[in-house]
Amino acid sequence: MKILAFAGSSSKNSINKKFITSVSKYYKETDDIIEILDLNDFEMPLFSVDREQEIGSPDAAQAFAAKIDWADLILISLAEHNGNYATAYKNIYDWTSRIKGRKLFNGKAVFLLATSNGKGGGQCILDIALSRMPKDGADILESFSLPEYSKNFKEGVGIITPLLRSQLEAKVRKTKRMMATKLTENNN
Repeated sequence: MKILAFAGSSSKNSINKKFITSVSKYYKETDDIIEILDLNDFEMPLFSVDREQEIGSPDAAQAFAAKIDWADLILISLAEHNGNYATAYKNIYDWTSRIKGRKLFNGKAVFLLATSNGKGGGQCILDIALSRMPKDGADILESFSLPEYSKNFKEGVGIITPLLRSQLEAKVRKTKRMMATKLTENNN
């Protein structure tokens, strides 16, 4: 299985990137390929219709779309900025969604996650994404919010709170089963 993982953040010390990197390790089976993206590698001018008419679709948007198309499963951990998407992610989302003839996710399976240091754990942004992303072609298999990141997560270990760890692991197992079924159906 080809797995694409990224955080919806451009922060060099993104807790969402640390979290998604940790979660991606659950998917390391013998023949799985995992690629972890850094949104900083897809920097583009701020989207506007005027800018789009002026420069067309940036190469970075095309490259991001190619990464989406490559994957069987996409793991995303969204950062929440003032109750919404982080600007870097929203800008990539806007540019890539404007590529003619495509929906952003093109029917790809997505495991959607979020974390923050607050008690809500990014639940506001998960709610927005759970509503919006299916309209852009995401097949959302599951979602998970990790509250109080600094209290519940340790780098190199992962989630340290037993209940939260077991909830995540159950969702990982569920997404693996769902992907096994999807891949078998696609090969028949």
